[in-house]
Amino acid sequence: MTQTAVHSLKIALAQLNPVVGDIAGNARRALDAHASAKSLGADLIVFPELFLNGYPPEDLVLKPAFQDATRVALEKLAEDTREGPAILIGAIWREDGKVYNAVALLDGGRIETVRLKYDLPNYGVFDEKRVFAQGPMPGPINVRGVRIGVPICEDIWGADVVETLAETGAELLVSPNGSPFDWPKPDIRMNVAVARVTENRLPLAYVNQVGGQDELVFDGASFVLNADCKLAVQLPAWREAVALTHWSRANGGWRCEHGEVAAIEEGVAAAYQACVLGLRDYVGKNGFPGVVLGLSGGIDSALVAAICADALGPDKVHAIMLPSKFTSDDSLTDAEACAKALGLRYDKVSIEPAVSALNWSLKDLFEGTRPGITEENLQSRVRGTILMAISNKFGGMVVTTGNKSEMSVGYATLYGDMNGGFNPIKDLYKLEVYALARWRNAHVPSGGLGATGEVIPERIITKAPTAELRANQTDQDSLPPYEQLDDILRCLVENEMPLRDVVARGHDLETVRKVERLLNLAEYKRRQAAPGVKISARNFGRDRRYPITNRFREGLDAAPQAAAAGATRHLVKPTTHTGGDG
Repeated sequence: MTQTAVHSLKIALAQLNPVVGDIAGNARRALDAHASAKSLGADLIVFPELFLNGYPPEDLVLKPAFQDATRVALEKLAEDTREGPAILIGAIWREDGKVYNAVALLDGGRIETVRLKYDLPNYGVFDEKRVFAQGPMPGPINVRGVRIGVPICEDIWGADVVETLAETGAELLVSPNGSPFDWPKPDIRMNVAVARVTENRLPLAYVNQVGGQDELVFDGASFVLNADCKLAVQLPAWREAVALTHWSRANGGWRCEHGEVAAIEEGVAAAYQACVLGLRDYVGKNGFPGVVLGLSGGIDSALVAAICADALGPDKVHAIMLPSKFTSDDSLTDAEACAKALGLRYDKVSIEPAVSALNWSLKDLFEGTRPGITEENLQSRVRGTILMAISNKFGGMVVTTGNKSEMSVGYATLYGDMNGGFNPIKDLYKLEVYALARWRNAHVPSGGLGATGEVIPERIITKAPTAELRANQTDQDSLPPYEQLDDILRCLVENEMPLRDVVARGHDLETVRKVERLLNLAEYKRRQAAPGVKISARNFGRDRRYPITNRFREGLDAAPQAAAAGATRHLVKPTTHTGGDG
């Protein structure tokens, strides 16, 4: 008997926020979304990559108990959704002793079929070849008489998988994704999708997860492209959504009707949203009642305070001013004004008694030495200890406030200002911190819980940055101006640019060498830093992984490494880098 051709299809896109390891909770989220899709008359609901497990599950995948729990939950979800609509949901799949990144079609009360991810990413933040076996080149899935190709995330970044799906009869493409955000990613992602649609003349529904998972933040921003590459549907970024898309067959192909096309934040606005969502989910998913931070009157802590207020609400943010004898009246005034503008609980705790006690305890041992960076760092470590004590007593997580420029060159103190559980601005260079602060004074982010208006006093933005660990100190006593420093760091960190090319951009040779040296020496500190939101295409930790013990130093020409000046010197801590050396 010839099957009657299907001419219409309703597909619900479930852009949701899973929790890694919460298999039962993710299944409940799927059930709720399924009920919504059913009420909308959907034929099929599609969830993001590995939604049932949360993404990325990392080495949880290797635990047999995790594999067993996934299979049980998947079978129960199929039973609970017997009456439809059908479900395409990402989950790990164990078969013949191997574990795969998979998408399962649940229909009629059972697991109807499974497709396995073919192209496993193994770069940057991805380590899928570590935990997953490669699936075979996939063919389409038949859903309600429609042949749907299901390339899973990385499967669309190359041409082969989608070409195979088209050649084996796919009529449209539905791609479940766990694609994390970084500055250039939204544009790159859309360009990749356009390329696959152009090559194969098949429409594509791209379903991405939303939410924070440790350092990664997923922006959602799911979309549908028709075969002519025109945008039919664009879901919002940074929040959950279940959207019904309407498809019809015409002229031998499928086309999605025009639906919601949300505006997507770009640039600084997107970065701020990423910081907010990353912090919110880290605090919420790990069960902290709120956060505590040191509010110094400087730009970094002020921006972090604003992010905390927007992410959690002012009532869950406790700001502490920790003055020393070097803290200026301006800093005291500015910190209090910032806390008041944001509506935060604000307290002052002097560090002088503790610093004096430590100096007294060490006076005999330090007799005959000159005060210097050791005494400066005692102040930072006292502050860190006080913040941790407040966290221990009341339960709020300590949020750290160092930026990427500082962490690049080690301008931070171990067991001092580096103390804490999470850092929302860890991947922002100093000039980006200023840009986000100015943006926040002019905007309230979508979904933000903080105050309107100017929440970071203008004087905080315009005054010279300082650690205030000695009299009349500024950051530029030890570091190049941030306009120079940030550009050099982008060259070295983001682009791995040869030193001669960095100098050719107009930078002083000795300055470039100093920054490169500090960058190399600070690796041991970065290994001990709190996790923080990934914003750039190359953050410290997941993307850029350098050895701590490392004697390679680049020369300015093609001469062998051993001939480069200082190539075999022993690593020593810098002695001129004051204010943050740990």
